Amino acid sequence: WTPTYAKGDKEREYRINLIDTPGHVDFTYEVSKALAACEGAILVVDATQGVEAQTVANFNLAKELKLKIIPVINKIDLQSADVERVKSQLVDAFGFDENEIILASAKEGKGIEEILEKIVEVLPPPSGNPDQPLKSLIFDSVFDVYRGVIVFLKIVEGMIKANDALKMLSSPGRAYKIEELGVLKNLKMTKVETLSCGEVGYFISNIRSAADVSIGDTVVNAKDALSAPLPGFRKLKPLVFCGLYPVNASDFDELRASIEKLRLTDASFIHEPESSPSFGFGFRCGFLGLLHMEIVQERLEREYGLNLILTVPSAGYRIKKRGGEIVDVDNPAKFPSPQDIDECEEPYVSVTMLVPTDNLDAVHELSRGKRGIYNATEFLGADRVKVVYDMPLAEILVDFYDRLKSSTRGYGSLDYEFIGYFPAKLVKLEILINGEPCDAFSCIIHKEMAYEKGRNLVSRLKDVIPKQLFEVSIQAAIGSQIIASEKIRAAGKNVTAKCYGGDITRKRKLWEKQKKGKARMKQFGKVEIPQEAFLEVLKI
Repeated sequence: WTPTYAKGDKEREYRINLIDTPGHVDFTYEVSKALAACEGAILVVDATQGVEAQTVANFNLAKELKLKIIPVINKIDLQSADVERVKSQLVDAFGFDENEIILASAKEGKGIEEILEKIVEVLPPPSGNPDQPLKSLIFDSVFDVYRGVIVFLKIVEGMIKANDALKMLSSPGRAYKIEELGVLKNLKMTKVETLSCGEVGYFISNIRSAADVSIGDTVVNAKDALSAPLPGFRKLKPLVFCGLYPVNASDFDELRASIEKLRLTDASFIHEPESSPSFGFGFRCGFLGLLHMEIVQERLEREYGLNLILTVPSAGYRIKKRGGEIVDVDNPAKFPSPQDIDECEEPYVSVTMLVPTDNLDAVHELSRGKRGIYNATEFLGADRVKVVYDMPLAEILVDFYDRLKSSTRGYGSLDYEFIGYFPAKLVKLEILINGEPCDAFSCIIHKEMAYEKGRNLVSRLKDVIPKQLFEVSIQAAIGSQIIASEKIRAAGKNVTAKCYGGDITRKRKLWEKQKKGKARMKQFGKVEIPQEAFLEVLKI
């Protein structure tokens, strides 16, 4: 948003570019690139929620870039607002002076004038030399069905003219002729002839896929010699993976088309086709995190009217084979056999939790139960504490956040950051139904936790699989070793109901025939697991 703000006697106008950033951990990279395009930051804290883990993470990102930060408490108009408590948190956590904190209500327009005045007063103007070769930073992009990708960028050095051809340093072989160059002024796209250093604007160049534009990439003039890119660029790599299947198998083609359309606007998730004996045809998808996964699922269901099944999310593992080959495994079906594995590595994250002081012991217990390695504790005032643990990504994927909220009566928050791969004793846990593997319930898990997970799975399956006319054996296995087992007894049928008296040998013949029939059914019969059973078990 680019408002034009007049200060004083209107003898001078100020153009202020405001970039709204997501606060969630899954999009930390996008936040860092948006901050890199700015000279300062406004740290907005909810008056009802206070400082959360994501607040700390984004504050640290801004401090690393040496940005001037303006603290603002928003939603002061709400009855549940606790302004004094939040003020105290900002002072204790970040060292702000209480007098520099601005109180605001976006709903009622309170504090807006003060924020604009503070921006003009304390934030430095953009720097740069317009005579230098062009160098600009992509901080965002959106997809328009009719015009293609609209690329938003900050000019760091040099200038862009409306008839220039540009190239991106991540793919220097392509040149893009500018079709439209402009700025965002009062929420409207306004064409301009030039953009000079320090300015924020956009260009349109008939780019038909969002995958061709990378956040953080450096844009230069196509006729200039290749120069060093701006620091900090990296290709986004998915951390969380799961299977995505239509509830109705006939919707597969529609799901494929919907995913391809969604990829035009969100290139940060990946997908590849896969098939499952349990669910049919679907896709294996990779996401930046759990929230990103939920957003993609919601958009597919809401915008395209699909009814979907998501398998249990998993992390991506790194396996070193005995021959020296290193493979990335995000699907249990691709996990090598134990005799081929030399070493396994799993991704670890640094988890920062902000919790009430009274719940500190419960949080420590929860974190240790998730194989967490204690890192640090910092008290932020009398009633809040920051706790940092290093733990496997897989341990926080399913229920960690819910359990943290439960342990802290809803007041806890968390933020996590990928820190690398570390050695781990990993195994593939399989569920066998009458000796046949059921891929929908297979998972990669730490060896120490495999027994408990296996017991839970077979116990839950015993409760949800309906009785058959033959006995059903449910087993959890690691390789050839059975670690847990349950049996579902055969449904009874009285084959002698129509026999009234007479010779007992007649009944014995019927019982013997039934016994042989059940043995044959157990050998050749297929256990039909209803859809509801899959959905119920995937919750654990």
